[in-house]
Amino acid sequence: MAQTEVLTDAAWARIEPMLPSTKPQRGGRWRDHRQMIEAIAWKYRTGSPWRELPQRYGPWQTAYDRFARWAADGTWQRLLEAVQADADAAGELDWLVAVDSTLVRVHQHGANTSRSGTPGGLTWSGRRSPEPVDHAIGRSRGGLTTKTHLAVDGRGRPLAIVLTAGNVNDTSMFATVLGEIRVVRSGRGRPRTRPRQVVADKGYSSRANRRLLAARGITATIPERADQLANRGARGSSGGRPYRFEARTYRQRNVVERAFNRLKQWRGIATRYDKHAHHYRAGLVLASLLLWLK
Repeated sequence: MAQTEVLTDAAWARIEPMLPSTKPQRGGRWRDHRQMIEAIAWKYRTGSPWRELPQRYGPWQTAYDRFARWAADGTWQRLLEAVQADADAAGELDWLVAVDSTLVRVHQHGANTSRSGTPGGLTWSGRRSPEPVDHAIGRSRGGLTTKTHLAVDGRGRPLAIVLTAGNVNDTSMFATVLGEIRVVRSGRGRPRTRPRQVVADKGYSSRANRRLLAARGITATIPERADQLANRGARGSSGGRPYRFEARTYRQRNVVERAFNRLKQWRGIATRYDKHAHHYRAGLVLASLLLWLK
């Protein structure tokens, strides 16, 4: 087996029981799962084409097929949800959730596919349609871009990942991102989907978002935009009371920025080379999984 690069023995022991058997019902024995995960991680860490995988990982087609298969059947997503559930059961999951988004440029190798649909396109996540019509690629000020919407716990570990085209507005995706938070409980009971508190920047300051959080009993720490404050002041007493805002709690919003920084240390994440959104998201899920395993 190839030398371990991203998976420690402890991390491997946590996810090995969740992986499919290396002895499929048909055909011969699969190449070692750990070696394939190391190969896939190398590809996304370096941003290299699949064909340039080092020989120590075996045939590149084998690694690609394993990656694509697990992206299609939801294996990567199940692994991420399993480690999230373990952390919650151990009391290690901080339910102060920070939400934000980031843009990544789409390389010409990832943009040479047909696209159709409305501007902004469709969103995609692990439990929805396998591929949006526009492949989560849109035109923004930076050219062809993809936007990653992320919700992280208080320790900066991803809880929900949603992809859209780069020209999609952040605030319009707020409810979708929160709806993707789903942490399975170790015992009986429904998965936990409600954070204790949500921290976000001014881009998410809308009446609809605040009403959504209030209806679910979630504390909102979102600063108001200058135009919103001016409009309230101009209306006098009819403008209502200012929203409660905790400046000290808002400082913790930096956990989502740190999460983006850590994910973008992988060159295949910082720039999108994948033609298909579900493949790029699978790479994001793998990088997120390794953040949880550290």
